[in-house]
Amino acid sequence: MIKELLDSRIRPTVQDDGGDVEFRGFRDGVVRLRLMGACRTCDSSIVTLKNGIENMLMHYIPEVEAVEQVLDPEEEISAREFQKLEEQLRQG
Repeated sequence: MIKELLDSRIRPTVQDDGGDVEFRGFRDGVVRLRLMGACRTCDSSIVTLKNGIENMLMHYIPEVEAVEQVLDPEEEISAREFQKLEEQLRQG
């Protein structure tokens, strides 16, 4: 049911804005999604993930308690390195 809802209602809307979402799993009430395309670099992606996707899935599928973003290993490394750079810039 989760995949069907993603494919029929959520992905087309996200794709209209140049992004996409990939289902990565469901466990203990948490849907795991990977954001792709324009969603990866969009400042509003977390808002889309929580306010849009999570709310819709929770509305239609009572077993869904939360949605979380999954990063690929390369994305995790990139995010950590970016955080380090930001910290260095703050320390001046």
